[in-house]
Amino acid sequence: MNFEKTILITGGAGFIGSHVVRLFVNKYPGYHIVNLDKLTYAGNLENLADVEEKMNYSFEKGDITNQDFIRSLFQKYQFDGVVHLAAESHVDRSITNPLEFIEANIIGTVNLLNAARDAWKGQETGKRFYHISTDEVYGSLGEEGFFVETTAYDPRSPYSASKASSDHLVRAYHHTYNLPVVISNCSNNYGPNQFPEKLIPLVINNIKHNKPLPIYGDGKYTRDWLWVIDHAEAIDLIYHEGRVGETYNIGGNNERKNIELVQTLCDIMDAQLGRPVGQSRTLITYVKDRPGHDRRYAIDATKLKNELGWQPSISPEEGLKLTAEWYLANETWLNNVTSGAYQKYYEKQYA
Repeated sequence: MNFEKTILITGGAGFIGSHVVRLFVNKYPGYHIVNLDKLTYAGNLENLADVEEKMNYSFEKGDITNQDFIRSLFQKYQFDGVVHLAAESHVDRSITNPLEFIEANIIGTVNLLNAARDAWKGQETGKRFYHISTDEVYGSLGEEGFFVETTAYDPRSPYSASKASSDHLVRAYHHTYNLPVVISNCSNNYGPNQFPEKLIPLVINNIKHNKPLPIYGDGKYTRDWLWVIDHAEAIDLIYHEGRVGETYNIGGNNERKNIELVQTLCDIMDAQLGRPVGQSRTLITYVKDRPGHDRRYAIDATKLKNELGWQPSISPEEGLKLTAEWYLANETWLNNVTSGAYQKYYEKQYA
């Protein structure tokens, strides 16, 4: 079958990646979408069961830190574009094992950049390397202000430092080798298929099983929450219409303190489970603070709105309700990912 384009999506079995793969496969039947994933603890092909038989979808299991494998993949498929999502992404894990983040997020990104540069040399027209990053590269905000695309980088954890490094390398390849790149930095994502080490699915899962809800420090750490399907739509827009060499911030206009978010989820879950109002709030437990914990993140997505017309499609309250409903309706998925290894990690991290 002849395709208009062949696009590599890295980390496509993960939380955000699976939503991007699904969108591209269904929206662009003329594109061949190749999903590359290492299938670590957070990669789950169950996330893509609904598209795995589509004619324009292929899966490759592999590691972006393997330079020879990445080069062979580019030779095999002759990619026209890359949407690079594969990354180690959990701050707590980066504090425990920084080297794993350096290898995946820095070395892995360079391997992809080198393969794209060699494959597209002299034929850059119509090609695009899209690197997805995080707002955590900007560091921490005070009570006021927002991150914009020109905010100076100030990473505070091994995770954010590794992502900041990969951002700089992508820009360097654009300026040095004329590689056609685009970057986006997003706020915290939430929604279906998220691995339950992250706050929202962890809280939903723990409420369901009447387990403590761990809150770091005083609970007043503030994040901007982005509905994952809105993020996938933004990625689609930026890939196709974003200006080469530019950076776009993607935010959810949903800024909340952690304790407020957890209390809202408690009330949503009480309603969903038919429990007395306030029952789940009794599970809230304050735990020792995370080292180097950033106080506040908040994204200004004005550039993306003005240039490409994107804005969040869903209210925070509706998004959280839909997320809770999804996890309650997909008990088998949740049970499959909360393995013994995850339970040991949870006990170690939040003891």
